[in-house]
Amino acid sequence: MKHVIIGTAGHVDHGKTVLVKALTGTDTDRLAEEKRRGITIEPGFARLDWPDGTQAGIVDVPGHEKFIKNMLAGAGGIDLAMLVIAADEGVMPQTVEHLDILSLLGVQGGLVVLTKAELVDDDWLEFVRRQALELTEGTFLEGAPILSVSAVTGQGIPELRDALYRLVQEAREKSALAPFRLPIDRVFSVDGFGTVVTGTLTEGAVRVGDAVELVPSGLQSQVRTLQVHGESVDAAYAGQRAALNLTNLQKTEVHRGDAAVRPGSVRPSRMLDVRLRCLKSAKRTVLNGSQVHLYHGTSVHLAKAVLLDRDELRPGESCLAQLRLAEPMAVKQGDRFVIRFYSPVETIGGGKVLDPRPLRHKRHNPAVLDSLILREQGSGSQRLLQAAEEFGVSLPDSSQLAERSGLDTGTAVSLLADLLNQGKLAEPLPGRYTAASALDTLWDRCRELLSAYHQKHPLHAGMPAAELRQKLFRQITPAEGDALLEVFRAEGRMKRAENRWALAEFSIRLTKRQTALLDALLERFLRGGPEPDTIEAVLDSIPPERREEARQVLESLLTGGELVRLSPELCWHREVFQKGLDILRTLCADHGAVTLAEVRDAFDTTRKYALLFLEACDRRQITVREGDCRRLGKLIGDRIRMGYEENHKKRIVFCNYGCLQGRCYMNGNLCNMKMPDVTSTIVSGNMRNKKIYCNRLFLYKTEIN
Repeated sequence: MKHVIIGTAGHVDHGKTVLVKALTGTDTDRLAEEKRRGITIEPGFARLDWPDGTQAGIVDVPGHEKFIKNMLAGAGGIDLAMLVIAADEGVMPQTVEHLDILSLLGVQGGLVVLTKAELVDDDWLEFVRRQALELTEGTFLEGAPILSVSAVTGQGIPELRDALYRLVQEAREKSALAPFRLPIDRVFSVDGFGTVVTGTLTEGAVRVGDAVELVPSGLQSQVRTLQVHGESVDAAYAGQRAALNLTNLQKTEVHRGDAAVRPGSVRPSRMLDVRLRCLKSAKRTVLNGSQVHLYHGTSVHLAKAVLLDRDELRPGESCLAQLRLAEPMAVKQGDRFVIRFYSPVETIGGGKVLDPRPLRHKRHNPAVLDSLILREQGSGSQRLLQAAEEFGVSLPDSSQLAERSGLDTGTAVSLLADLLNQGKLAEPLPGRYTAASALDTLWDRCRELLSAYHQKHPLHAGMPAAELRQKLFRQITPAEGDALLEVFRAEGRMKRAENRWALAEFSIRLTKRQTALLDALLERFLRGGPEPDTIEAVLDSIPPERREEARQVLESLLTGGELVRLSPELCWHREVFQKGLDILRTLCADHGAVTLAEVRDAFDTTRKYALLFLEACDRRQITVREGDCRRLGKLIGDRIRMGYEENHKKRIVFCNYGCLQGRCYMNGNLCNMKMPDVTSTIVSGNMRNKKIYCNRLFLYKTEIN
């Protein structure tokens, strides 16, 4: 069912409330003060029903100039307007102001009602009709029906109901798919139930049991019960007036102007980039830096208007501006607002929010202005790409990009697919995106860092992954950083050796002297078996003039896998480590689990070295410690998945965590093989997503019987 809100507008005492009662049977003047004074102070609400079950809500807003704040609170969320003009008085100041406000708020349809027709003759009624035609020329009510009625005699009321029915049928239906948002216009307590808030749902749908966040305070609650026009319901939808009974909140903690939203869907803002329009009827010019009252939804805020493309805004003009708020407010891209002068208070204009969370801008900056024009006028794809570029390499998901670009999530997902096909976006992780331009910028920096590292450390296999991530990424996780780097590896720009990254064209080139030194070091560690000398002891045996070179060669052996580090002070030759793995595998095959003593005896070594070996296996997840025993872990246990690479004729191990990289040794040398898409065939059963990258690599032969 379509849910539409009809709002009344017009000068004080022009018969809006009486008209609503004639249409609905509901007296919207609920306050004693309103009854006494005969004018509406707070917005009132009623339901209009038709015989076929069609419904619409009616908001009766105040007309007196002193209550314009409350009028604006009621006008938020209006779909159709009923501009009321008393036939005995004609167009008055608040008639004009209310029409201006409705235009600023983006109301697209409605009609004009000439009330109190029983008090005037036909000639005067025709005069007022011509006034209405002149007033609405060039507005959203141009060409709209103009009906004359009498709430006293009933004249014209059936025709008005029919005209409203046609408008409701033609009105655009609000989306119920967006996260719900309800600007709060009333707060009260009910004995036995607690705090109740009311408002008009501007987006989405809210249901009993839903979690609720209050913005800007951030307080959390839950919907205990829900009413629409006084009737208990399970759900309320965009375009309906609703009352929410909220749990765990005191009345004093909730204020008119707050917004009840789905948790996390709206963030408070202190600055807004906007398209600002000054009314033709405005009596004053808006100067840069002017203090204004900002009316948005049911909230009012003091703001400073910074004009970005000019020094003053004259009546009838529009410009790009930044509104800097004294207090945070709940706002989203595309929201409408009204501004009034700080003193004297009068409506001067309004506009549309282009960016709810911008940076502070310098005035007259062409790049800033071009960006805002694109945000305002660009297509959905252009705005999505702009949003992705603004996120940089932080890998937003589709909902974040949709919010940033002012699109619904469904539309955003469809457009994202097109941008991916065009190569304008990349998807380093499933459902996480970055702009191609952001990747290009990242690559330039990455190439610069790796080139400098290779020049400084020519014998290292590459820059440590952790170091590269730390220099490239500040606000994202290691997994996200690795996913971005994997994009470059997949494109052939980079390669990974163990836990190090290198440019694709880089290779270690040893001099004859360095090769001899490498052979000597390998021979020494091989000769040392499971009880080799410490790294420092080995280096101390090198002549001082060659010690730094030896240190670099040693580091290259460690990064290349020819040496396996057991501790900061100790490493084993790869063959010694592999022999240890063979012994460990045999022991586990025989006993299921092994103790430190069994490993010590099998190695014919001391407890110290056996413990260092087992701890190294634990770190690599080769073994899992259980009390005083160890069992084979996921890497080489019964859950190992096997792949076969025809080009290398070697077996490759893939762990259950979803590694997309394998390591093997061929002819005694470490072979870094790039595996094509193994995700769907080898590790799909153990993955939450389609692509997972991990850094768990292998330091042993993958010859498994």
